[in-house]
Parts: sequence; structure tokens; C-alpha cells
Amino acid sequence: MNKVIIMGRLTADPDLRSTQTGMSTCRFSIAVDRPFVDKTTGQRQADFIRCTAWDKSAENINRFFRKGSMIMIEGSLRTGSYQDKQYQDVTHFTTDVFVDRWEFCGSKAETNPYGGNSYSAPQNNYTNNYQASPQQAPAAAPQQPAQNNENMSYGSYNDFEEILGDGDIPF
Repeated sequence: MNKVIIMGRLTADPDLRSTQTGMSTCRFSIAVDRPFVDKTTGQRQADFIRCTAWDKSAENINRFFRKGSMIMIEGSLRTGSYQDKQYQDVTHFTTDVFVDRWEFCGSKAETNPYGGNSYSAPQNNYTNNYQASPQQAPAAAPQQPAQNNENMSYGSYNDFEEILGDGDIPF
């Protein structure tokens, strides 16, 4: 099985191009933080992973993401090689993630390349049927009936197993 899932920030704006047949392709690089801090420098390190998307995914990534945008991608790992043009005896090896799926991970404002908020807020679908007559002051809001908690079951602490330390965690 060859499956990769990564989340990180774009290191530069995506580079959208077209093949000779007209199919869109987009290349970009993602900085993925390592889960630990370097003890000598005290800084978090990152891996820089090259990614390639095709067709509609390529067009949408180019449209919605910019340098610094957070993205999550799912895909497969591909390796390749090519000969150096200047030194014919030198072979360069490449490793890329070919994107199958992608997800927004940042805020709406962060992923909107045009600034502002291009998304409309969800509207409520309920109506207020209360109408006060002009000569009367609005009545106080009706009181909610008291909740009857006697018939509710919350379970018992005995339903849970006690874990004493990290060594007892089953994963």
C-alpha cells in the first residue's frame, strides 16, 4: 500500500501549468513540522515535501491556496530520477506526493486569496412569531419549564477502566 497523509503550510505560491494535451498540473511544497524540538537549538524543525496535483485539484489548489496557507493532502508517494544537464554522469533522485485529495485546514480568511470573507454566514431558518402590540410593552420572555433530571441516566464510574500510566495504554 502506498498512502501518504500530510498537513502543513505551503512554502510558496502554487505553480500551475498545463501539459501539451491541456491537462492542468500544479506543483507546490509543504512544510510539515516535526513533532519534537531540537535539543541543541531549541527550535522545531520541519520537513519540506514536494507535491503534485492534477486536473481540477491542481486548478482549485492554485485558486484557493497561497504561501503560508495550511493544507492537508492525501496521496501516494512517487519517486523518479533525471540526468543533470551540466554533468551527464550525475543522476538526481526525486520524491513527490501525488495528490489524490486535499482539504482546507486554515481559517476562511487565511485561505481566501482575494482578502476579506467571500463566504456568507449561515442564516437561521426559524422565525420569531412574537409580535408586541404598539400600545403594550413587550412581555417578559416565557419561562422554560424546569427540567426533570430524575429520569436521566448518567452511567457509572465503574463503566470505565482505570489507566494508571502510559505503559498501560493499548496503542
